[in-house]
Amino acid sequence: MAAARPVGPEVAAPATPATSAAPTTAAAAATADGPRPGEFIPASRSFDGMPQAGTFFWTDAAGTHRTCSGSVVRSPGRDLVLSAGHCLIGASGTSPARHLGFVPQYHDGLLPFGIFPVRTNGVYVPQQYAELGPHAGAAYDFAFAVTEPDRDGRRIQDVVGGFELLTGTGTDHAPVRMTGYPAGARKPLECLSRTTRWVSDDPADPGTFERIACDGFVGGTSGGPMLVPRTGGWAVIGIIGGYHTGGNTPQISYSASFGSATRALYEAATSPGADGHAGAGPERRAARRTAGQR
Repeated sequence: MAAARPVGPEVAAPATPATSAAPTTAAAAATADGPRPGEFIPASRSFDGMPQAGTFFWTDAAGTHRTCSGSVVRSPGRDLVLSAGHCLIGASGTSPARHLGFVPQYHDGLLPFGIFPVRTNGVYVPQQYAELGPHAGAAYDFAFAVTEPDRDGRRIQDVVGGFELLTGTGTDHAPVRMTGYPAGARKPLECLSRTTRWVSDDPADPGTFERIACDGFVGGTSGGPMLVPRTGGWAVIGIIGGYHTGGNTPQISYSASFGSATRALYEAATSPGADGHAGAGPERRAARRTAGQR
């Protein structure tokens, strides 16, 4: 882990027909992604993190890397991590291109709760996302990873707890606490804001999403949770991803709207003996917001 490198700009998978076509006039005009004139953008701050939120490390033939963010959600198996589909799809299937481990509350090179390997064939990505890709399938940009116990045999939820997963609650929430791990940063960021309904005007990235203004959420923060307060803790109502793979500017982020498809995927991931949905292909995420995506 000490030698891990932040993920650089990656070679994308072959484009689907929905993403390879030349942009139409309507698509070219879809430039509203970003702050509105005069919009207040809440500041983010660096902090030591939350026990239930963390970042992924992965290994492949090229070495070890750190990428994306995630959070532990409550589940019967006490072993489930929520993130973005574009973060986990490269680790799906029985022969994943990447082998993942999740590190809760990673900061400053420290592993306060250890490492929890992601189970082989334990990544669940919506079939719609696997088939349509990160743009036409933007409304399905969420995923779950089933983790193995740590070296001491402990399950992740028993060690750090978990967030309640809320679905079907709409897109407008306040207050919302968002956290994520910028690529290369020693600590995660957090920000307090609110989410509102965003209906895409970009035919290449169709759907309805949660939109949130928070400064500084760049590459690596994808998959980070959007949280609302609940009695005794927090609940997750979205993750950084979806529209334009989470947004094209550091000030505005998006989430796929959590509804029946999210709940169905959760139920699949928590069904006894179930294998992950195959989402073949490399992770489709630029590591820098300046490259256009998270």
